[in-house]
Amino acid sequence: MEAENHGLPEESGVIPEQSTAEQNISGTSSAEEHDEGGATTESSAARIYLPPVRAKLPLRTAVAVRAAKITSRLSRSLGFGAGGMIGGRVALKLDPLALGRLCAGRRVALVTGTNGKTTTTLMLSTAVAALGRVASNHSGANMPDGLVSALASQPAAPIAVLEVDEGYFPAVAQQVRPEVVVLLNLSRDQLDRVGEVRGVERALRTVVTDLADCTVVANCDDVMMTSAAFDAPSVIWVSTGIGWHADSASCPRCGSPVVRDEIRWHCDCGLRRPEPDWAASRGELVVPGRPGPERLTLELALPGAVNEANAAMATAAANAMGAAVAESVARLRALRNVAGRYRVIERTGHTARLLLAKNPAGWTETLTMLDGTDSPVVVAVNGREADGRDLSWLWDVPFERLHGRPVIAAGERATDLAVRLTYAEVDHVVVPDSLRAIDLAQTGPVEVIANYTAFRDLNVKASHAH
Repeated sequence: MEAENHGLPEESGVIPEQSTAEQNISGTSSAEEHDEGGATTESSAARIYLPPVRAKLPLRTAVAVRAAKITSRLSRSLGFGAGGMIGGRVALKLDPLALGRLCAGRRVALVTGTNGKTTTTLMLSTAVAALGRVASNHSGANMPDGLVSALASQPAAPIAVLEVDEGYFPAVAQQVRPEVVVLLNLSRDQLDRVGEVRGVERALRTVVTDLADCTVVANCDDVMMTSAAFDAPSVIWVSTGIGWHADSASCPRCGSPVVRDEIRWHCDCGLRRPEPDWAASRGELVVPGRPGPERLTLELALPGAVNEANAAMATAAANAMGAAVAESVARLRALRNVAGRYRVIERTGHTARLLLAKNPAGWTETLTMLDGTDSPVVVAVNGREADGRDLSWLWDVPFERLHGRPVIAAGERATDLAVRLTYAEVDHVVVPDSLRAIDLAQTGPVEVIANYTAFRDLNVKASHAH
């Protein structure tokens, strides 16, 4: 879950299109180069792909949208938050069909999964902005009320790129009938809210298989998402090189053991790793080409292999919507901050990089980003509703990787974290206040890893401190 943005750096819900001179306003694209694998390789000026003329909103929906905007403004003026979710909630109360009606006539892409939704949504929004204006919720409000708010804020945008909480995805997909669906990964996350991961996979599989005229972009290295997309009519398989195996030791379809051989995997029931169409590999994007695959250097400003994986998924999805690969990659290189993620804050004597992690798979990938460094680490954990009250997941995170470096346990659940660090034999001190913890670290660079509300609160405090 990525709940409403309360105080995180605010981002617009729309990605602007190219200048008028670069648009093909006739509604049809000029001749484009497509290789045998289907990748759009044109690198000239981007063109806008106009959807069918949108019908006027029904009166009930128009009233609901107006009420939502008023409520959102009131919420912001009273300091209750960004106002997106409460506005969307009001709209859905007044018109339960508002989501589908606001998507009617738009080209819609949905992004879902346990980790990487917000980053991939921003990447995809940025890439397809070459085709036209984009309405998006890339600040993280990913439940139906947040989606409605994002769409209502940009009623004229011909393209919508929406991050969707995996628990709500089936209902959302059935309402909006997307053109493209991006399936990132699936692992345990907030079991007290989302439920068991195999139940989520079954629900995704059911709806994805029935989506007509939809291209599914799926991570073939993730057993759960491969199972969800395996029977879909049209699938683009992407190898991300990122694999969390703890939740897929057995097949989600038959329960038999999943057999792994280096990067490949299979089950006796027939479920197996498909051959990828696209891949992220050691800083490069491998793209379908003629006569064989082509390689583009990613050179992203965002750190880590996990963001190279997100970029591969986003670029493949953007290409499926008509965006040229080279231009998409160039646009992604300019991204440096995603709703506060990877933000660098300056404190007296310290430069702190803020990293967000919310579940065992996400924490594992984030800890990998620290390999090869010896900077002090502040680990901040809260246990509020948006984080999940159950902190048993701490025992599935390989905190042993922090051996040999200064570590400070922070956040509202710093003592719970300290117990886990003690069993991991990681030397640490406890400083519940995250900003204070940064100030007490050794002078120089500091890495800060925090779960959702701890991360959000730290961003707010850091902004106020300046």
